[in-house]
Amino acid sequence: MPDFAARRTMMVDTQVRPSDVTKFPVIEAMLRVRREAFVPTPRREAAYVGENLDIGAGRVILEPRTLAKMLDALDIQRTDVVLDIGCGLGYSTAVIARLADAVVAVEEDAALAAQAQTRLSDEGTDNAAVIEGALAAGAPRHGPYDVIVIEGAVEQVPEAILEQLKEGGRIACLFMENALGMCRIGQKIDGRLAWRFAFNASAPILPGFSRQDGFTL
Repeated sequence: MPDFAARRTMMVDTQVRPSDVTKFPVIEAMLRVRREAFVPTPRREAAYVGENLDIGAGRVILEPRTLAKMLDALDIQRTDVVLDIGCGLGYSTAVIARLADAVVAVEEDAALAAQAQTRLSDEGTDNAAVIEGALAAGAPRHGPYDVIVIEGAVEQVPEAILEQLKEGGRIACLFMENALGMCRIGQKIDGRLAWRFAFNASAPILPGFSRQDGFTL
């Protein structure tokens, strides 16, 4: 039986801490959440590799470094309500749930959504709920949110998502420009998003987050 606890510690020591992730709550959350419980069973051996983990249908679990740096930059507080878009099998939701007051996770793949809720419940994550629905629609009924995290790359962020962010709220997006990806952190100030560069990373573009070609006559 693999020693997943030792692998988890090694993941934090070799992938997270050296990547300028300094906030203790983020490090503690990634040490506590059993990543192997949130990957496809045949891929449990690869749960702690330092790369995006394929979960099928063009979707991935973000590599530990990318997620940790996103969460470090967002500085989630214990009073925050967070929207986690594209939660996959629920790993990111479980980590965020250790930082926030509550997490609303959105997953449009019905099988992934059902498995995510089951796995979160099995792991004792009781301050998170998974909603099945289009990723690009978010979960407006439960908003607005203090923080929004998008678990995959985007070319553009739908206005419907940005409208669900509270005034003063923060959002993390991994923007892809051809093969180059960069994570930006946005903050809503006076109803507008102000963006800053955070770090480079890459991931597949999520459904509904591609740039729409303009109409031509």
